[in-house]
Amino acid sequence: MTIAEITRGRLRPPVLGALTVALAAAGVAACGGEDASDAPGGESGDREISVAVVGNPQMEDIAALTPELFTADTGITVNYTILEEQNLREIVTRDVGAGGEQFDVVMIGMYEAPQFGANGWLADLDEYAESDEDYDVDDIIPAVRSGLSTDEGLWAAPFYAESSFLMYREDLLEAAGQTMPDAPTWEEVAEIARAVDSDDVAGICLRGKPGWGDLGASFTTVLNTFGGTWWAANDDGSIGEAQVDQPEFAEALNFYVDLVNDAGQDDAANASFNECLSLYLDGRVAMWYDATVAAGLLEAEDSAVAGLNGYALAPVAETDASGWLWAWALAIPENAPDPGTSWEYVSWATSRQYIEAAGEELSGGWAAVPPGTRQSTYDNPEYQEAAAAFADRTLDAMLAAPIDDPGTTPRPGLPGVQFVGVPEFQDVGTRCTEQFSAAIAGGVSVDDALAACQEIASEVSS
Repeated sequence: MTIAEITRGRLRPPVLGALTVALAAAGVAACGGEDASDAPGGESGDREISVAVVGNPQMEDIAALTPELFTADTGITVNYTILEEQNLREIVTRDVGAGGEQFDVVMIGMYEAPQFGANGWLADLDEYAESDEDYDVDDIIPAVRSGLSTDEGLWAAPFYAESSFLMYREDLLEAAGQTMPDAPTWEEVAEIARAVDSDDVAGICLRGKPGWGDLGASFTTVLNTFGGTWWAANDDGSIGEAQVDQPEFAEALNFYVDLVNDAGQDDAANASFNECLSLYLDGRVAMWYDATVAAGLLEAEDSAVAGLNGYALAPVAETDASGWLWAWALAIPENAPDPGTSWEYVSWATSRQYIEAAGEELSGGWAAVPPGTRQSTYDNPEYQEAAAAFADRTLDAMLAAPIDDPGTTPRPGLPGVQFVGVPEFQDVGTRCTEQFSAAIAGGVSVDDALAACQEIASEVSS
């Protein structure tokens, strides 16, 4: 299924479960280097925008800080719709792709931004960023800016960026007589996880919730480094034959399912980032493989596990690198009724100034600010001190992410690590991970899940 087909309603409408936060205050000064009365498409005061974001802690932070730090200065009311990851993707894809005007600003990632931009669904932010003297677009880390761009323009501004790595409790591993290498293999990680696993503390937390960006993200990095891939690539870069029935794919999925069942968290089939974060903060897992952005939450001033953690590069098998590269970023739909006002918000939310303000205002302090987007964050002495445990390792992981060569086999579409950069992956990845999640839960065998996924992936082969 293509993105265009999704927008024509072939996916069942999701249950929203959204938290909508209306934030309002009064003010006169503009954000983003121009007076509010001069902003394109908007007038001073009494302006209002709707913003769809993913339900992660950093986005909940900005929703809480918006009235004081943004609305009071601009007079712009921001209505947030905070959605679970999979719901956000389906709703935004359908609405933006169909030319809808439900949102003035949407949160998307490195998978969607180049494709949506190439389809003409988004406003080019280059013209806004380059004319905004306060924004400093050149401060954005080049790999992140590139991942959100095509030759035609910058399609989304990064709110935070990340790779993936292994987080672990140094004290729990030491108590079990285990030592984590700085650059471990998956076999080493599995051995350690099984050694530290107990009735009270799981050896490792891994994503198991269906969704191409949930279970699909972490599993695809494992698949890459085991030497497997979703599809072969035709000479023109289009989707070739499905590769789910190949030995490397089976080896990767069997490894993943066995590790979760042997040493993973309870109810793993319903766990993704937020669930693993909660378990780790509560001391109920010894290791966690996931997004580097989590480290700022683990080391925050109000974290119960601050100072107890070690960080290792994403585990490998047949390749030298496996960590992903991702950014949650803010985009303006092409049909947004007031793109000037939308940009005022995007400019503020993704600015150096917001990061600095968040460092002062957040209960977690500087360690909890949105990471990975701006070089100035990593040059800031306060951030260097607060994030000393993980900042350098995060940058190392991002630089090591093999975005142009993610495995051992050429792949179709645009560059990507934890996803295949073709529109069809959104549907295929989600449907297949439903099968994989069922295998984790014991509802189907791994062999049956693989067979079903091979059929699903073959539907779009050419």
